[in-house]
Amino acid sequence: MNLEAIIAQYGIWAVALGAGLEGETALVLGGIAVHRELIAYASTILAGAAGSFIADQTFFAIGRKFRDGARMKRFRQKRGYARAVAAFERHPTLFVFAFRFLYGMRTVSPIAIGTTTLPARRFLVINALAALVWSAVFVSLGYVSGQAIEAAFGRVRSFAHVLMPVVVIAIVLALAARALLRRRGTNE
Repeated sequence: MNLEAIIAQYGIWAVALGAGLEGETALVLGGIAVHRELIAYASTILAGAAGSFIADQTFFAIGRKFRDGARMKRFRQKRGYARAVAAFERHPTLFVFAFRFLYGMRTVSPIAIGTTTLPARRFLVINALAALVWSAVFVSLGYVSGQAIEAAFGRVRSFAHVLMPVVVIAIVLALAARALLRRRGTNE
């Protein structure tokens, strides 16, 4: 089975899972797959929104359920938590909508918001709308990037054997950097 067939068959599920675990990278890659006509535009946006929505609802629920627990007390001492809560207190609705667009705030924010008194139903509604907008923005960026790549270098398909290792290396480096930053954050 070639790469295109794999993406065409599992693309939507991969975008949903990737959006929940990794974020923007999965959506941009999904947008490139849309440009290559391997998956549908609207389905890719909805899958990305669903993955992000489910992940953020889960993190919110963890913050809400364990807000008085010992681990959460340690979590509250981290700098990222303090930044998230401070931003939330200044503009609660705007912050709930925008945190996924802010580098370094994607995971900590829904947990931090879960520890506040924000009603769960309000978070759910804002989170759903924000996930949809966020997904549409990054899938569209991937789609446009696919057009730019093809305009500059011809059909992307002829570069798949070069692009795939580059993409894999970029994802591995991004995950390693993220792990290092998290580890550094726990040592502060």
